[in-house]
Amino acid sequence: MPSVITVSKAALLAYPDVYTPQALATLEALAPLDRRRLELMQSRIERRRRRATESQHLGFLPEDGVIDGTTITVDDARAGRFEGAVIPHDLQRQWIQGTGPATRPRVSTTSGLRNVAYALLSGADGWMFDGEDALGQVDSMSLDSIRNLGLAFSGDPQFHDVAERVAAEMNSWAVGFHGREIVTDWREQLQVTTRIFRARGLHLDDRHIAHQDGRGYSASMADATLYLVNNGDTLLNQGRSVVLYLPKIQTASEAAHWADILDTIEDRLGADRGTVLVYVLVEQLEACYQLMEIRAALGPHFVGFNTGRWDYINSVSDALAWDHSFINPNIDAITMTYGYMRAYEDRVRRAVNTPDVNGNYALWQGGMEANIPVGTDAAVKAAMQRAVSGGRREQVEGASGKWVAHWKMVHVMRPVWQEVGDDNQLGRPFPPLTYTAQDASALRTLEDAPRTVRGARDLISVGLQYGNAFGRGFQAAALKPADFFGDDDVLYLMEDAATGEIRLSVLWEWLHKGAAFTDYDTGSGVEAGDVLTRELFVQLLEEEHAKLLRADSHDVHDDSKTTTLPIARAIVEAYTLEPVKAPWYIDLLNLNLNVTDVSVAEERIRRFLDEFGRDGTRITRNLDLISEN
Repeated sequence: MPSVITVSKAALLAYPDVYTPQALATLEALAPLDRRRLELMQSRIERRRRRATESQHLGFLPEDGVIDGTTITVDDARAGRFEGAVIPHDLQRQWIQGTGPATRPRVSTTSGLRNVAYALLSGADGWMFDGEDALGQVDSMSLDSIRNLGLAFSGDPQFHDVAERVAAEMNSWAVGFHGREIVTDWREQLQVTTRIFRARGLHLDDRHIAHQDGRGYSASMADATLYLVNNGDTLLNQGRSVVLYLPKIQTASEAAHWADILDTIEDRLGADRGTVLVYVLVEQLEACYQLMEIRAALGPHFVGFNTGRWDYINSVSDALAWDHSFINPNIDAITMTYGYMRAYEDRVRRAVNTPDVNGNYALWQGGMEANIPVGTDAAVKAAMQRAVSGGRREQVEGASGKWVAHWKMVHVMRPVWQEVGDDNQLGRPFPPLTYTAQDASALRTLEDAPRTVRGARDLISVGLQYGNAFGRGFQAAALKPADFFGDDDVLYLMEDAATGEIRLSVLWEWLHKGAAFTDYDTGSGVEAGDVLTRELFVQLLEEEHAKLLRADSHDVHDDSKTTTLPIARAIVEAYTLEPVKAPWYIDLLNLNLNVTDVSVAEERIRRFLDEFGRDGTRITRNLDLISEN
């Protein structure tokens, strides 16, 4: 039977342990499902355009409708008349889940394995090895990630050599910070943490696989296949659950598509239905209108929701790009207790505590703690107090655990849940979800908060730095605005694709909706009530870019200042000034991975924006893969 996909020749030669015969056969078997993904992605764009042209806010699904891709009615989903998953033993207690990539850009396998060792020795209850927002995509990083996880999970001697050395380094740091070692027996510690993997979202194409006709191949299917085929049996034989995080789902129809993908992979592996379990990150405003429907569509695969901050803010900004009355404040004011975020969190906790037909509840994993405890003693102490306070608030509200973005935060945050002692908060009583017009409008509630030139500089500076880091392969990076470089009283935060997305999304919103500043700014002379104009944006962009050029290599690598930084600037400027808002910053970043010529990047940026503005077409395939093959 002729092949229906093509895989990069270089990748096939370099990664035979990843692209095994079983993996390739599964990728081929899944290929027909990709047309459905394209239909779903086109539907996203059409809904987005319709909202804009008809000034139409998001709303709940008709209760007498049937969830597309299933036989389940909306009413049955909301009432819990569906079969969900039973929470397995190794997900019962997930007080602290860490997140991060399983490799670093352009390093040896031994060096990349250090990331996995830090994760599995951290003491976290679970670790989400991120294949999406935090994993760079330059060269073959996605394949290095899969290779490293296979070596680690199987206990390869190469990984154990790395883990022994990393354990000593972690203890050396911990003695100075906590006054004690955190790894007593490194071999025993490696067995503690539940292994979880986050696949890329449905909106992304893989960089190494394409259909024979040149269409991009789903990054979601590529990640799920390569991770599950190469690690599923190992995890099951060790008595572990096989768990994924699914990102960027917008509708129950998309969740149903994910269920089809997982069912097909289970069939190929000869596994029982529901062997592959999933958390869903509620990162999209539209998803918050369909929480129970998403649970029902995933059925026996679904174990819980996660409430993230950055991606969700980005989705709200994007879904309301047409509404000139909706303008966000400074992003540091949009905490989980702010207006629409408070309503979002409340709906999630009520959704997971609605039982299914068998009386099973689901888990709620709280949001990300992005701090890294590195800086002056006073700054670290204050940041850790804020972090613990935030964790306590989520625990009180009903979360069974929290995310951290760095292994050094695990033992800072773990005591919040350890002091309470309960494994989880499954079934905690909350009022049942309702679906009124008031409920719908609550999910777009704004509250008074500052909107300042300082806030605009933050958006521009971190947006530029993130694009630069992405181009270098650091899809997760420790960043802060340039004005605070060298100031150890201001801590770096772990930033990933989500934080890059929201910076540009809010910049576009402020510029194209005429956002009024709330305070006087000495440096620019902007008065309260003045708006972010095109001229002011260009001025601020030039000033923030100049700061990055002057920065030392610790904050902005010198060799990036004439390579990836100019491309990041071109993307930030074009995205923000374009009258038609692009849905994803990452589209333009992916399009220019491994590009070093600014003129080539500018041509690709212009082509993308022109095609999207004309008919909603997103260029998502890897143009360089097409030329290679």
